[in-house]
Amino acid sequence: MQAHRAETTLSEDGVLTLYDIPFRRGESVEVIVLPFATPAASGSRYPLRGTPVTLVAPTKPVADVDWEAAG
Repeated sequence: MQAHRAETTLSEDGVLTLYDIPFRRGESVEVIVLPFATPAASGSRYPLRGTPVTLVAPTKPVADVDWEAAG
């Protein structure tokens, strides 16, 4: 089975029209309708995505006073 993606917008009366789909007239098809994710909804899952990262002293040991060998 092959899946084909088609994007469209519902009309005001709720009618869905698809154009240029690769199936023959009279052929049975299954239609699954999913809404597009809004940018606000998808951005809330990863709030730091795209945020620049600055490393301050990346080679300095972390919490070196907590190590027994350091003292």
